[in-house]
Amino acid sequence: MAYWLIKSEPDAYSWAQMQQDKRTHWSGVRNHQAAGNLRAMKIGDLAFFYHSNVGKEIVGIVEVAATAYPDPSDETKKFVMVDVAYKKSMPKPVTLAQMKSEKSLANLQLIKQSRLSVVPVRAEEWQKIMALGGLK
Repeated sequence: MAYWLIKSEPDAYSWAQMQQDKRTHWSGVRNHQAAGNLRAMKIGDLAFFYHSNVGKEIVGIVEVAATAYPDPSDETKKFVMVDVAYKKSMPKPVTLAQMKSEKSLANLQLIKQSRLSVVPVRAEEWQKIMALGGLK
């Protein structure tokens, strides 16, 4: 299993909406590196759901429910999307400031490549963030 982090601006698509929908398409990614990360996702992989711009915090966990397929909103036909399903909420949201203050998270891609909307998370980073969020 691989771990990921996906970003959404809460005014565009929020965690509350994800909880209500239970499953959604993760579309609209237009960066080639982020799209490559989408292509690497496998069914059953887990991803942190991160509120960007407003909040700047990890608020929940989703599971990859469908691997990459063409994003119909992309007129160039170069980009893909995946489906994700609601898994669980973080008991305590983990803020960007918290993550930046943890030495063990210094190489977290969210921090190193802050503009990417889909990034991998190493297993040890996943475990640290889970602990910060009140999950084991």
